[in-house]
Amino acid sequence: MVQMLDEDGTVDPWRRRARRTRRQMPLWQELPLLLVVAFCLAVLIRTFLLQAFFIPSGSMENTLLIGDRVLVNKVVYDVRDPVRGEVVVFRGTDRWVAQEAPAPPTNFAGKVGRTLGDLVGISRPGEKDFIKRVIGVPGDRVWCCDKGRVVVNGVPLDEQGYVSEDSPVELPPNPKECRSRQFTEIVVPPGQIFVMGDHRLVSQDARCQGPVPIDNVVGRAFMIVWPSQRWTTLPVPETFADLPRPNAAPARPAPVDPDPVGGVVLILPVTAALSVLARSGRPRRGRGRRLHP
Repeated sequence: MVQMLDEDGTVDPWRRRARRTRRQMPLWQELPLLLVVAFCLAVLIRTFLLQAFFIPSGSMENTLLIGDRVLVNKVVYDVRDPVRGEVVVFRGTDRWVAQEAPAPPTNFAGKVGRTLGDLVGISRPGEKDFIKRVIGVPGDRVWCCDKGRVVVNGVPLDEQGYVSEDSPVELPPNPKECRSRQFTEIVVPPGQIFVMGDHRLVSQDARCQGPVPIDNVVGRAFMIVWPSQRWTTLPVPETFADLPRPNAAPARPAPVDPDPVGGVVLILPVTAALSVLARSGRPRRGRGRRLHP
């Protein structure tokens, strides 16, 4: 090892202190620090960027199955409004019937786990959290049916690619329940969206519960992340590509799909975590571990 000496042949005390300062942190100190940093990053990401949502019902089958977990981009609608065909998570209004929520845990460990899950965004959704597909935006005229198809601004939608078990056509429309495929024409009010589930036979949605304020939208679901064999993105179906713009809605830039913001926010936590590990200066050994959402 080469040492830097002063003119009198002694080791410079400043360099000696610098070497002591760069000494590696013990593992018993470094590990808790990394856990705290990771937890804080998870809370920040969940609050401002991304959140994982558990699918508790079959209203979006077969696009989303019970038990799936989806990633929701929470910043995309800060720069633009929702677009037809996107899958969104939102808080239902007073007209929306609450979903069956799991019973809250009664023991201490269960309560702590639920609180931590809420903080990092991996717990079950609340009874007023819903996930549906956007069919109409402000100013759109939406009704059913033209030969059994939903019509938006005079154009019938080809929904065979994502709709499963549609509601029966022969039942008369009922504004209080969503059993029938038919519903009377609605002009989507300003600042609201018309949403429907992909599993129309069981979905309780805007057909009978009314449109949803855009302010209630939590974000766009853009990817299935669990279980691993169902990992895929949630793009906008092609049937929404050529619909005319509503007369009552102002012009806005067309979004690019898949959403680039989702990719950016996925890179941020990875970059931050790598920088923390790089600063520690300690090589990591051992088998890799799979992260579960």
